[in-house]
Amino acid sequence: MIEHDTVRLLRECDAGIKMGITSIDDVLSHTQSEDLQKKLKCCKEAHEQLQTRVQQLLGNYQDEGKDPNPIAKGMSWMKTNMKLGMADSDATIADLMTDGCNMGVKSLNRYLNQYKAADEVSKDITKRLIHLEQQLATDIRIYL
Repeated sequence: MIEHDTVRLLRECDAGIKMGITSIDDVLSHTQSEDLQKKLKCCKEAHEQLQTRVQQLLGNYQDEGKDPNPIAKGMSWMKTNMKLGMADSDATIADLMTDGCNMGVKSLNRYLNQYKAADEVSKDITKRLIHLEQQLATDIRIYL
């Protein structure tokens, strides 16, 4: 049971990290403020570091991880491009990223509750990812 929940939790973290990195990449070239761009790049680097750790742990279980849901990924891409097409601004980017962070925090907390038997290492990674998402949402509020 522990191994089963651990792998499932790590897989959800993997999908969430990939979604976060893709979302940041989708908006980075549209930023106007150097400070916002710096915050996004810093968050992306932190996501990439967590992704490396998650991949190592999944490798220990001979699991390849999980990609984000293609429908969710496509909807995110469409929303991003539509909103930026109507108002290409840092406020739009902050709005999009805040929505994404909030969805990520909600999902990760749900998975943390769902996979209670997961080991402490995977729970800690999940909590670090939640904190990272919450921190980005807080840091970019000034652009809303």
